[in-house]
Amino acid sequence: MGIFTDKIKRFFTGKSLVSDELFEDLSDLLVEGDFGAAGAYRISQILREQCAKENIADPEKLREKLASLLESELLPPPRGPLPPGLAVIILLGVNGVGKTTTAAKLASRYRDAEKRRPILAAADTFRAAAIDQLKIHGERLGVRVVAHQHGGDPAAVVYDAVEAAKSGGGDLVIADTAGRMHTRSALVEELRKIDRVVESRAEGAAFFKWLVLDATTGRNALAQAEVFHEAVSLSGCILAKYDSGAKGGSVFSLSAELGLPVVYLCEGERYGDIRPFDPRAYAGEFAGLA
Repeated sequence: MGIFTDKIKRFFTGKSLVSDELFEDLSDLLVEGDFGAAGAYRISQILREQCAKENIADPEKLREKLASLLESELLPPPRGPLPPGLAVIILLGVNGVGKTTTAAKLASRYRDAEKRRPILAAADTFRAAAIDQLKIHGERLGVRVVAHQHGGDPAAVVYDAVEAAKSGGGDLVIADTAGRMHTRSALVEELRKIDRVVESRAEGAAFFKWLVLDATTGRNALAQAEVFHEAVSLSGCILAKYDSGAKGGSVFSLSAELGLPVVYLCEGERYGDIRPFDPRAYAGEFAGLA
């Protein structure tokens, strides 16, 4: 959020008085930062009421109030390690958001931080390159990869990965799925098939369905999340490609409108370039306090 953070810092810098015009301009700025228009207006109105109630006249104090209010808009991600026993993580999302790399980052993190024995499932069978890429990650990490031939049944790959884990080969399945355009109903139905396989073959396992979103996508991220959430009831989201080009306002809509927490932020290409989502730090950065 580097570029937008700089802009919101400049917005508050040099202003000497909280005014009606400032709240109107702030609402416009939030929309520019990928808030929805309704959400931006609501945030601005709440801030206006709080400032009137608490006699806040200093724009810098207003910015602190903004950060606090934004933090309250975000759902906290799940804390602590994965539950004991078998766990299954399905990564979903449209083309090009970084699911395959994110799968490898998660495998590395859970292996090192929680001593898990991950199995990577190459369920993106529509792209031969995706299967090969995941195999390369598996070799580098020393992690088993379950894969079928190009063009095979993605649900069958997930089935075999779950069975391999149940037979003692691991205790965490991380499945990379194809980059499905959210307007293609047939492919969304394929996601539901994968969902049913996990529910039937890994009964009792901790099951997470995380949508990987390109952090620079903007408001389109919410549209993607709506369709995937309706299809398979998502557990949360991961922001990939989180760098200076990301504005970040869509994250607040994911929480407020869809009830979806952000679980991880990914930036960079190294396996260690993944960190748990921190609502306070994120809101502070968005408000220009960082």
